[in-house]
Amino acid sequence: MATDTPAAAALQEELLRRARSRAARPAPAPAPEAVHHGPAPLSHAQRRMWLMDRLGQGSASYSVPFATRLRGPLDLDALAAALTSLVGRHEILRTRYGQQDGEPYQEVLPAPEAMALRVVETAADGAGALLAEEAHRPFDLAAGPVPRALVLRHGPQDHTLLLTFHHIALDGASLETVAGELAELYSAAARGAAAEQPAPPQYADFARREQAAADRLEEGLRHWEGRLEGVTPLRLPRPAGPPTDGGTRSAGTHSTPLDPRVPAALRELGRQHRATLFTVALAAAFAALHRFTGQDDLVIGVAGTHRQGAEMRGLVGLCVNTLPVRVNTAGDPSFTALVERVREALLDAQQCREVPFDLILERLGAAARDTDGTPLIRVTADVLGAPTTLRLPGTVGEYVEVGPGEAKFDLSFGLVDTDAPAALVQYGRTALDEEAAAGLGAHYAALLTAVADEPALRLSRLPGAAPAPRDETVGHPAEALLRSHPGVAEAAVLEPAGGPLLAYAVLREIGGPTSSELRSLLRDALAPEQVPAAVTLLDALPRTADGTADPSRLPGMPSAPAPEGARAEAVTEGFTALLGRPPRPDDDFFLLGGHSLIAVQLAERLRLALKLPLTGLDILQARTPRAVTALLDARAAERAAAPSVTTARPRRTREGTVLVTGGTGGVGAFALRELAARGRPVLALARPESAHLVAGDGVDVIEGDLTDLDGLRKAVDSADAVIHAACTFTRAEVDVTAMAAMVGAWSRGPFVFVSSVDAYGHPAGEWVAEESAPGQPLSPYGQAKLDCEALLLQAAGSQGRGGASAVRSPLVWGPHQRLRDQLRWGATGVLYQAAREGRPIAVPRPGAGGHAWYGAAWVHAAALARSVVSCLDSPVHGVANAVSGHVTWRDLAVTLTELLGSDSEILETDEVHPDLDHRWHYHSDRLSPSLRLQPGEDWRSVLAAMAGPSEG
Repeated sequence: MATDTPAAAALQEELLRRARSRAARPAPAPAPEAVHHGPAPLSHAQRRMWLMDRLGQGSASYSVPFATRLRGPLDLDALAAALTSLVGRHEILRTRYGQQDGEPYQEVLPAPEAMALRVVETAADGAGALLAEEAHRPFDLAAGPVPRALVLRHGPQDHTLLLTFHHIALDGASLETVAGELAELYSAAARGAAAEQPAPPQYADFARREQAAADRLEEGLRHWEGRLEGVTPLRLPRPAGPPTDGGTRSAGTHSTPLDPRVPAALRELGRQHRATLFTVALAAAFAALHRFTGQDDLVIGVAGTHRQGAEMRGLVGLCVNTLPVRVNTAGDPSFTALVERVREALLDAQQCREVPFDLILERLGAAARDTDGTPLIRVTADVLGAPTTLRLPGTVGEYVEVGPGEAKFDLSFGLVDTDAPAALVQYGRTALDEEAAAGLGAHYAALLTAVADEPALRLSRLPGAAPAPRDETVGHPAEALLRSHPGVAEAAVLEPAGGPLLAYAVLREIGGPTSSELRSLLRDALAPEQVPAAVTLLDALPRTADGTADPSRLPGMPSAPAPEGARAEAVTEGFTALLGRPPRPDDDFFLLGGHSLIAVQLAERLRLALKLPLTGLDILQARTPRAVTALLDARAAERAAAPSVTTARPRRTREGTVLVTGGTGGVGAFALRELAARGRPVLALARPESAHLVAGDGVDVIEGDLTDLDGLRKAVDSADAVIHAACTFTRAEVDVTAMAAMVGAWSRGPFVFVSSVDAYGHPAGEWVAEESAPGQPLSPYGQAKLDCEALLLQAAGSQGRGGASAVRSPLVWGPHQRLRDQLRWGATGVLYQAAREGRPIAVPRPGAGGHAWYGAAWVHAAALARSVVSCLDSPVHGVANAVSGHVTWRDLAVTLTELLGSDSEILETDEVHPDLDHRWHYHSDRLSPSLRLQPGEDWRSVLAAMAGPSEG
């Protein structure tokens, strides 16, 4: 079993230390008995978090990272014991979220016997990337968002501790409670004593009380309905194009230092007008927003709380509520007059703070959303004090900022009220471009300073201005924006009679943006009425004789004013069943009474009925039966060229059924062939649009992918053995979370994971033994493979599970389109593309950089499949390499030039291209019988099959 990674080794060390000290320390105090047992309803705040997750908007936006640099002796045993006691005390930290009959519920899980600390050795200057990566790992709400603990060890007495929670279980006030209790529990554990803490209130009881009082909210709802009558969501100037870095960060922040006298002056201004500093800062946000947009009727969201009374003291959970504060800035008032308006509006909002914001949105219906489904609150404001810091006895704690990464709202104003005051603007990078956001940040800081010096200034004299309008591009803006994407070669946008806008794009290369990503780009950058209902990817754009796009040959173009066919009927039936009346083609989902939960239910109904991908967010954005049908038609058109295959739920699986993930990829496809040749029944996991690629005799298809954790669990539970070959390649957190879900559902039979030699990193020697320790540096891809292996191998053989095998493969070659793409654009792409274009090919000479050999290990896909399938009957109970041979870069370059008919000159140099910096050979003894090459499996023959026939 592989336990020789730095993280695993450190974990084993801590477990051993904890075991030795267990006899000398009292057991953690048992969790107090709950007043109620069994599933409980969700609070309204939790319901919003759950819906965001189900709608596909969860990502990492609602992770709560809590990081502290701790200098001094840190007792990891005591820390693990304290964290275990904390989770035992507060049920909300060990709660899972399920769904029954379309309604969500929460269920408390048993208290864990021990919470594990993941310990990683790293220099302090490399901590930021590790912290951000850990904070952005998604949670699986169905499994339970138990907090994750990561300890970065920089030295014997220098550590950074990161605790990551999900917002559904925690708010800002809870974090203060968690930090205080954890310090007390740590102190007691370090002394070998039991902490004396009173039993805390439990969040599920609060949720039950809130539900019981729901019938008393009607008066407050009527108040909000009147207060927000006629309001429309704010229009913010959108960026001209996608972020230049490809959108690796969804949030941007501009922070401008303020003179220390500014907060004091603003506080005094508030005192003179019977207002708090928060009210004055909120007024400044309204003034800045008015100057930025030119609009008078504005709504800004502020955080309210349900924490009232002694029974809420010490409660850990989500007790916040968003309050929409509506203020009219018309008439060019003075700033002091605006403070008065804001004070009155804020007092009015707080009188009905108990009304959940999601109920307000449901009552307002379509009026609370823009035409693209954007909700009422896009802008928020707050005053930010000193951040919560963990103070453990014997250490000095320093707060560590974990980059924002994700933006919960399009725009947020913040006044930092600490010893280092600042004006803060955080924004979604698809809502504002860098230039506009930078200008707004500077103007906001200047505005705060100006009103601190001269509060009587009128709004028209305050700093700030709307960003300059940008020139409109000739042609439809959506088409121009698609063409501007570096991954798009051609694009066309058409508006058929009686139908919505439709877009078509041709990618420059395999592995480019998906249709969903392109439509998201358009939705974020364009006005709603300019966003096509769907973006369809084509191999080539059909054109007429005059060069324009040929509508008659484009998929998904409606041929009649009203949508027809099975998908249109299913959409109409779904609207009718869930909304209570049959809709017309252009009826608005919200005007018919729809809301977020119904959107989730409608999407799930249509997804199951039509076997096409659809999310609740798609429903909220499409809104009408016509647009939903067009979206489904476009997605169905992606597989129109292939014979239609029904993606049915698997029949009662036959004995010995093997689940295969990644069946549409090169490795998975060869595994399916090998299993079919051996007569093994197969259950293949595939997206609906890809089902036709894997369905066949002896193969059942179950719908799902790596992001559908419930689908993964169902698939694993339906099979007697697992071959996990699917991989995102670029989203490590998705790969690891998917493996955790699969391992959690694994209860019988063997499990084979197709891993990678990248998990070895950069070993010191030229020859690498199977299961040897990795060498640094490790790529994120290699680290994810290690993490997945650890999850699998640690669970093997327990609770009825069979043996586990992690099969590490190098470059995989074989006659399959995905493998051809990897040859052309992957690690070997630098050689392939140079040979194809006739350019000189530079390869490292032997001895360059002090290394005698440069080249690649490779495996034939068929040999890899034989090896993987053999592990079903004879698990290796650990790690094995699957390698067919090794080839130098020079030999590979010579062969590619011959196969492609290229006259490229091959040059040996002392420079080593990063993609060619590979100098290791891998032993592969454990699977050698299956790896023996069959006729036609030598490397020159397989390259000929990959490069020759499909090259054109």
